[in-house]
Amino acid sequence: QVQLVESGGGLVQPGGSLRLSCAASGSMFSIYVMGWYRQAPGKQRELVADITPGGSANYADSVKGRFTISRDNANNTVYLQMDSLKPEDTAVYYCNADLGPYYSVLASWGQGTQVTVSS
Repeated sequence: QVQLVESGGGLVQPGGSLRLSCAASGSMFSIYVMGWYRQAPGKQRELVADITPGGSANYADSVKGRFTISRDNANNTVYLQMDSLKPEDTAVYYCNADLGPYYSVLASWGQGTQVTVSS
């Protein structure tokens, strides 16, 4: 019932910046914890950052101080501002919503958006 469409990926040089967007359908967006995930070839999908409905954010150690997650509840959109990008940040980035009222239940994965950091 929740559809997620990621955009904003691309090719960027090390040290550069990129801003990802996630447009979500559904009228209950504002009550979901939202997260950004990434998956590099040959690696497990990992949680990069998440944000509560009230705006409290958590980050993976690998991106702390470099990435910022934010949300615009009025427009059903989640953003990931990525600064000081490193080659190790190269991955397909996905967003998702925690739909569970009592325990974690993720929505279906979207197509993701490719981020490539290379000189």
